[in-house]
Amino acid sequence: MNDAGLALRCDGEGSIEEVLRDGLGLGAAPGRRFSDLVDPACAAKAKAFLGVLRSQGAAFNWELNATTEAGQVESLHFAGGASGGAGFLVVGARSRSAVTRVYEELVRINNDQATALRAALKDVSLQLRGQEERDSRHYDELSRLNNDLATTQRELAKSNVALGVLNRQKNEFLGIAAHDLRNPLEVILTYSRFLLDEAAGSLDPEHLEFVRTIRSSSEFMLRLVEDLLDVARIESGTLELDLTAVDLGALVERNVALNRVLAGKKGTRIELRCDPSLPPLVLDEAKIEQVLNNLIGNAVKYSPPGSTVEVRVEDGPEGAAISVRDQGQGLMPEEIERLFHPFERGRARSTAGEKSTGLGLAIVKRIVEGHRGEVRVESAEGGGAVFRVLLPRAAAPVLAEVGR
Repeated sequence: MNDAGLALRCDGEGSIEEVLRDGLGLGAAPGRRFSDLVDPACAAKAKAFLGVLRSQGAAFNWELNATTEAGQVESLHFAGGASGGAGFLVVGARSRSAVTRVYEELVRINNDQATALRAALKDVSLQLRGQEERDSRHYDELSRLNNDLATTQRELAKSNVALGVLNRQKNEFLGIAAHDLRNPLEVILTYSRFLLDEAAGSLDPEHLEFVRTIRSSSEFMLRLVEDLLDVARIESGTLELDLTAVDLGALVERNVALNRVLAGKKGTRIELRCDPSLPPLVLDEAKIEQVLNNLIGNAVKYSPPGSTVEVRVEDGPEGAAISVRDQGQGLMPEEIERLFHPFERGRARSTAGEKSTGLGLAIVKRIVEGHRGEVRVESAEGGGAVFRVLLPRAAAPVLAEVGR
């Protein structure tokens, strides 16, 4: 390859006045425009290069594609500077270092042009060398940062693997512990209920209160254990959905009837409106009932005595929509963002001292997503909250796994 380079003297408009060297075979000739030497796709860039020469008096490190007389397209480097009057000297080569060499050869020419060339290209040459030094430093810094990033990515990958192992071990432990705790808790709860039903009359008030405390505490602990089992199954991807055609309206009506008994103790009313045209949906009936118990139970729990909880079941173009509206304390926007995370609770407190495991809404979200549905929340502080569950018509595969 010829490395002799290109050297042109052009007027202020970019027309070639004199060809000092054309070792690149670009067909440079007086009268042609500099932009004619480059590939048509780079014509605009060539004009920009000349614009910088006119405005700043010098330009360097411009890369333009040009077609040689042999028909080959090459990527070339160009620099230029004022050469006296309104003219410019333009130098080109196949690399930035070669551009510098062309200049150094030109300044050795012992004629009147050399003086103008020295003045025009000295600053360009110095800038080229300075740019090469800066580029080298930048390259070294980028290489170092890239190596650091690769090391961090490897360490992160190792940490992710270790965390995955720990998470599986945690889920196994939760499952085993909750399973082993469930049976003795059920025994405690059963005996406490028996004592209240059969022996309450023979107990003095203090002992009767003891038994009631045992019953309420064991009920809460058993509910917590059941929730922990559900969370462990969900996170391990082993919670299965037994899908069948379900009359969703009838399911909601039965669930509301059961929750009305608990709501009545607080003087809270539950109103139900159900679309009679709602067709059967393919669902896991037990899991959707668990969703309803959580949402309606929470609405009763956080609503003041004497208020109304509204439950709606509507048929939409894509499936069924269940909404539960309460008249409670409402939620702040930042609370809504973390509401469905395990063990997360908002600032609102139950209005009759009811306890919460902090797992119910996390389970609701996973079950609904396992049905390819969605849970939405609308709320404002002091204005109550509305939880909406959207269940699509399209059925998920029978015994589908609910993963994270």
